[in-house]
Amino acid sequence: MVFGWGKKKQVEEQPVERKSVNQDIELSEVPQIINDLRKLRESQTISEIKNLRNDTAPLIDDLMKIGIVLEKDDLNIDDIDKHLAIIVVRGKKQVIDILKKDVKTLIQVSTIEDAKKLDYFLTQLLKKVGDVLGRQTRVIHIFAKKYANQLTTNLKIMNENSDNITKLLKHFDSTQSSFDEIDEMLSKINSLKQDRIDKTKRNAEIQENLKSLQERSTSLKKSLDEIHTSENYQKYVSLQNELNDFMKQKSKIKSEIDAQFTKISRPLGRYAYASSLDKEQTHILSTLVDNPFDALIAENLDSIILILENIRKGITSGSISVKDTQKTLSQLTETEESLDGFIKKVSEYSTVSDSMQVELKNLKPQNLTSTENDISKTSESENDERQKSKTILSEIGEIDSEIPKLISKIEGKLQIFSSTRYTISKS
Repeated sequence: MVFGWGKKKQVEEQPVERKSVNQDIELSEVPQIINDLRKLRESQTISEIKNLRNDTAPLIDDLMKIGIVLEKDDLNIDDIDKHLAIIVVRGKKQVIDILKKDVKTLIQVSTIEDAKKLDYFLTQLLKKVGDVLGRQTRVIHIFAKKYANQLTTNLKIMNENSDNITKLLKHFDSTQSSFDEIDEMLSKINSLKQDRIDKTKRNAEIQENLKSLQERSTSLKKSLDEIHTSENYQKYVSLQNELNDFMKQKSKIKSEIDAQFTKISRPLGRYAYASSLDKEQTHILSTLVDNPFDALIAENLDSIILILENIRKGITSGSISVKDTQKTLSQLTETEESLDGFIKKVSEYSTVSDSMQVELKNLKPQNLTSTENDISKTSESENDERQKSKTILSEIGEIDSEIPKLISKIEGKLQIFSSTRYTISKS
């Protein structure tokens, strides 16, 4: 208020001592309690604002009457300097305009919306009146002194009433916000409870599935035990062990062959790099360089000899350079002379190995691999289901921890608005 005829009185709220009454309630009763408290707060707020409105209404009427009387009062301007009289007339007109045009009868208050409209109207009105009277304070105090005291008193009370109305509405909005928070917590609790029901149901389904998987696992292991105890499987295992032992001979033969071909690896590699061969010979040559064991079969003998002889010619002609020509030629001869023996050893090994593998395949129980795979898959599925159950139970535990916390918060908020100390069942 710019018009400084009196300070606003600050309204101090006196603490009201309330006797607490304890009451046990179910969570389902909270919405009705909140609804009742909402209505009670609204009714109390409207009632208090209505009283303030009724206290302010006569003061509004007084302002309008002052405007009428002031308009008819010449303020004895004939007795003052004409220049000063112009200022007084102008100031008087501004005061009369605001009192006649802006000061209106207050609306009746029966709802919160009415109260908010009243609050807005009074706030704007008092600001406008205060601004005008503030600008014309000297005119009023000097030339309209008989109106000054009444204006000061009225506006002081009106400002106090307006402040109290604003404060009541802010307090009402604050309580409504708290009620909304309780509603949100109730909604969250209901959502968490439904979520818990869904998770509990899902976990029960997982346990049923897990039970089924365990039964299947037991059945599969029993089938595997029957396979393992069969005479056919015993023969299969025995032959598998024999084959594993026999395959050790391959390493010996391979080492012997590799040792021989290592002696001619340098010219062999250079020939492979520089020669132009057909597709079949290129493949044989590449195999001789990388893994001669795989190249030493009877049908490759002529091609291998041809390759070695071409290398010999290349060394002799100088197109393939080596450190020691005679030594390398001797090693080529040695390698050629070893071919028949190597091929025989490889052939005999392959024949026996192939025969044993065919027999092993025939002896292998038809459902051995599928049973082993099924056991592995079932075990993986069991582990997955256990992990799912563990996760769900952890989430249920979090829900069981969160709901009591929310209920405690609701109890605390209810205690603020009610003399009854509510204890909400957490079951």
